[in-house]
Amino acid sequence: MKPDTAGQQPETQPGIATAEGGLVFLDGPDGVAATMTADAAARTGQSLINAAAVAAGQQVSAEA
Repeated sequence: MKPDTAGQQPETQPGIATAEGGLVFLDGPDGVAATMTADAAARTGQSLINAAAVAAGQQVSAEA
């Protein structure tokens, strides 16, 4: 699936995750917020790491 990014600028500031009461809270820039179970947060985190690695490789390819 290719995201629709027309008119959007990529965020350069990271979100901040905290844990309380067995839940993970993610506070991001521009009011982005999410509350997740520990399992959902772990899977989201791994998905972000995987996508970041792919994106980093794409940047190198695009610059070459």
